[in-house]
Order: sequence, then structure tokens, then C-alpha cells
Amino acid sequence: MKLKALILLILVALMTAPVAVAADPEPTVLTNKEAIDLVQTHANYLWSLVAAALVFFMQAGFAMVEAGFTRAKNSINIMMKNLMDFSIGSIAFWAIGFGLMFGASSTGWFGTTGFFLSDFTPDGDPWVLAFWMFQVVFAATAATIVSGAMAERTKFTGYILYSIVVSGLIYPVFGSWAWGSLLNGSGWLEGFGFIDFAGSTVVHSVGGWAALAGAIVLGPRLGKYTKDGKIKPIMGHNIPLAALGVFILWLGWFGFNPGSTTTADTSIAMIFVNTNLAAAAGAVLAMIVSWMKFGKPEVGMSLNGALAGLVGITAGCANVSPTSAIIIGAAAGVIVVFSVMFFDKIKVDDPVGAVSVHGVCGAWGTLAAGIFNIGGTSAGIIGVQLMGVAACFLWTFPAALVMFKLIDKTIGLRVSPEEELEGLDYAEHGGIAYPDFGVSTHGGISSISGPPSSGIPSYVGSASPATQS
Repeated sequence: MKLKALILLILVALMTAPVAVAADPEPTVLTNKEAIDLVQTHANYLWSLVAAALVFFMQAGFAMVEAGFTRAKNSINIMMKNLMDFSIGSIAFWAIGFGLMFGASSTGWFGTTGFFLSDFTPDGDPWVLAFWMFQVVFAATAATIVSGAMAERTKFTGYILYSIVVSGLIYPVFGSWAWGSLLNGSGWLEGFGFIDFAGSTVVHSVGGWAALAGAIVLGPRLGKYTKDGKIKPIMGHNIPLAALGVFILWLGWFGFNPGSTTTADTSIAMIFVNTNLAAAAGAVLAMIVSWMKFGKPEVGMSLNGALAGLVGITAGCANVSPTSAIIIGAAAGVIVVFSVMFFDKIKVDDPVGAVSVHGVCGAWGTLAAGIFNIGGTSAGIIGVQLMGVAACFLWTFPAALVMFKLIDKTIGLRVSPEEELEGLDYAEHGGIAYPDFGVSTHGGISSISGPPSSGIPSYVGSASPATQS
């Protein structure tokens, strides 16, 4: 009995005695901050990569716009160029472009490190990968802008060479001037306080001025201008396809502009709103102006107006008010109509209006970012914006002009007249986009083309100077 009582006493003592239990430490201010920072970091990665995916989807929009506003016999060629812009451009940007744009720089002119993504190591900061992914879709956008302006008459081999050079050299060098400090660089232009949040100049004007150089070197399409200088419309084969492409581009811009924060925070709300309002205002004003000039609300100009508004707001989307965004977009919608008419008048054949939408309206948007700066403006701010616009043109246009002339003198840039009449789909790729329809001269089938000029402005019912791409 005594033994049983002793055992029972010991058990009770053990059960009631304080027991050291391993438990999570009480949260502190420091640990709470670490947890919050980790969540924010993950959100930043997620938002940046989702935005990158939206911008990538813009390639589909560009392809649809270009194909819809050009002739059916060149549709395969359009798709191949857009495919290679992203595919070959990705490799060129990985190998050379990214390092030139964001590598360490002691001069502010271009980076000298980070080639072949060497800044990333398995045990290093994975943000380099996320940032590269977001930037490569921007490089592809700049490259593919040129495709539309050079449509229907460009050798595929010559275009591939162009795509390598613009993605690996021309775009990254100017990008380093304006955005280098976003990673490891330090651009001379951003040192002056240059405002171009998402790339009205860095992306769009670079593409637009390169497009201008390409269109000049190529010359106009056969039959575009008569001997007496009149403009003949060359009809696009699928306006609904082009319109769908514009809607896709509009959607992609919600990644293009808000995604440029690379941060998942409340600032993206105003950027979303500004982006949408500018596009809407651009479409409305372009429709009104075309209606007044041509007697009908012209579809190509209206679609281009939406894109012009989007390009115009890209520089200042984070630093202007929604009201200012409407003004910027509306002005872009007016500018694009007259710009398209101007380039057609001087016989620069731009089948989709890329030079006007991206080059001219990109310059306007960059200037507007300074004029309507929500924090206030000044002559100094506007002067810096003008300097950035000028620097972009003075680098991009001559560089692209020399590049296209070299390509033309070596491997050739333009297809033969016979190939152009036949259509690039068959001549360059051995295929027909619509085999069930008569869209190619191959085999004796006549090509679908626009009606002869009858005094109606070439922009009416025509894709000729219509939409960008």
C-alpha cells in the first residue's frame, strides 16, 4: 500500500509540476516587419510577371492589327515577322541588350555588365530574372512597331537582321540613358530628371523613328502613289481583325503602364485609370476629326486614335491627374490624324500608321508628361523632356537609317516587284494564309486589293494610313 501511495504521489507531482513547452516566440516589431516585407516581395514578383504576360499578349494585338490593315496575301509574312521579333529579339536581348541597358555604367551611355544574364546566379537574387522578363517584352514591343511600317514589301531575311540589331543595340542603348538606374546602370538622361515612366519615348518613339527610317529606305508599295502624285488607297483585308487587335493592345497596356511600377501597391489604381481615359479620349477625338474631314467616322483613324492615346499617356501615366490624362489622350487623337495625312502627303508609305502613332504621339506624350506634371511644371522640366525627345530621334533615326541602308546594300531589304505583286506569303514563305479564297496571284488567282481612287480621301475605308502595329 505504501508503494502504491508513493507511485500515485509521484504521478500527481509530475502532472501538476510546471512543464517547459516549446512554443513560438512572441511576435515583435522586427519579426512582423520581416513577414510583411516577405509578403510584399512575393506580391511584387507576382504583379510584375503578370504584367509581363499582359505585355507579351500585346504581340498578338500587333499581329492582328498589322494583318487586318494589310492585304491577305501578306498575312503569313506579318505573323512570321511578329513571331521572330519576340523569339529572336528575346535571344538578342538576353545576350547583349539587357547588359547594355541595365548593366553597370561609369559613363551613363551604356552598361558594360550583365551580358548573357550573368548577373544571375543560382544562389543570387532571383529579381534579376523577374526584371529581365518584364523588360524583354518591352524590347519586343519596340521591335515589332517597325513591322507594320515596312509591311508588304520587305525581305524576311533583311527583317530578321533588323530585329536582332534593334533588340540588341538600338533600343537598349537609348533605354540605358533613360532607365539604366532601374537595375545596375546610371543613364545620363535620367540624371537630368527625364520623365518617361513607362516608355512613350523609350519604347514607342524608338520604334516609331526606326519605322520611319525603314519606310524611307524601302520606298512606297507598288501602286500606292500615282505618277501625278495622287494617293491610291490600298485596302486592308480584315478590319474586324484589326479592331480586335486594338482591343487586345488596349488590354495589354494595363500591364504595360501599371506594371512599370514593378511594385504591387496602391499607385497602380491611378495609372490604370489614366491609361484607360487617355485611350478613350484618343479614340473619340480621332473619330470626330476624321468625321469632320472625310464626312464619315473613319474606322482606321478611330482605332489609331485609341492607340495614339495609349502611347501618349505612357510617359506620364504615374504623374498626371485623370483630367490631364483625358487632355493628353484627346490631343494625341487629333495629332495622329494630321500626322498620318502629313506622312502620306510626303509619300512616306506607312501601311498602318506606326510612325504617327508611336513616333509622333510618343514625342507628344513625353512632352505632355512635363507639361501636366501633377507635382508642378517649369521651363526646366519641359526643357529636359524636349531634350529627351530630341536625343531619342537623333540616336534612333540615324542609327536605323544606316542599318537599313547597310542591309539593303548587302543582303537586300526589298523584295522584287514580281514577289510584291504575288504576295510575300507565297514568295517568302511558300504558303497561302487563306487557301479557300482568292488572295494570291500564285496559280493565276488575282490578289484582293483596294478600289481605284475616286476622289475619296485615301484614309476612308482604307487601312493604308490606319492603324499602328
